[in-house]
Amino acid sequence: MIQEIFIIDEEKALIDSLKEMFKKDKNYKFKMVRTKELDIALKNIPALIIINEDSAEDNVVEIAKKIRENEDNNITPIIVISSNKNKEHRIEILETSVEYLIGAPADHDYLYYTIKNIIRLIYTNRKISPLTGLPGNVQIHAELKKRLLKKEKFSVLYLDLDNFKAYNDVYGFLKGDEIIKFTAQIILKNVHITEGCDSFVGHIGGDDFVAIVGNVDYESICQSIIAEFDEGVKRFFNDEDNKKGYIEVANRKNIMEQFPLTSISIGVVDVTENRFFNLLEIGEVGAQVKHLAKTVMGSAYVIDRRRE
Repeated sequence: MIQEIFIIDEEKALIDSLKEMFKKDKNYKFKMVRTKELDIALKNIPALIIINEDSAEDNVVEIAKKIRENEDNNITPIIVISSNKNKEHRIEILETSVEYLIGAPADHDYLYYTIKNIIRLIYTNRKISPLTGLPGNVQIHAELKKRLLKKEKFSVLYLDLDNFKAYNDVYGFLKGDEIIKFTAQIILKNVHITEGCDSFVGHIGGDDFVAIVGNVDYESICQSIIAEFDEGVKRFFNDEDNKKGYIEVANRKNIMEQFPLTSISIGVVDVTENRFFNLLEIGEVGAQVKHLAKTVMGSAYVIDRRRE
């Protein structure tokens, strides 16, 4: 996943230095933002913000407060680089919930590993699923909102499992968790198979997942996920159920019902410029196409290609 980092600065020296430091780290993207452009830039919801106090046009404390008051960036980490060694001033900066204050000129190695470690902590701690390690709803919504505001062309894959409750009833929740982790691994592998593609995979909860992809062949991704899932899921069933092709579960009246083996359904929404204006609209269409996919016996995907 691409980590977009904003440098609030009026001079190019710092961003040029950072680009050189991270030239081998393809997942880091640095963007210089002038102080007067801050309001517009915050709409893109960066992973991290670095403020160079020595060249910023506005008071650094006011800049930090503005970032913290922004609904979408109130948890975005901030690093301030400053040559001002006055203790009271430094404390005032930290009081605005700035995470790190680094003295200028910044040591390259120290700055490099500070940035790397902050991004690692974000990935580990910011509302991720404890079961799959994937980003949860907070990051899913932020990722969708960012791409929508930037008017990017992208596609959203909504994925969930069919007959999963029946599986849990027969094999238990611990086995069910294993299928969830197996599903997450397959989605990650196939969504990120295209090198350099700015893709995102999130875990909504339970057996529901979301993948966001850019300008790639999402139909091939769906086909690969389904083929790999259908082959691999067999190992979670015993020989008898695999041979029958279904499992039996007693309903509330203690009557045995038959359910097909667990499969995966994918609903794909093609997001083109000016088609959607908020996340709810994308979600509603996603629910519609995923419902259509679930009406098909076995694993299936349905794509919504409407432009209006």
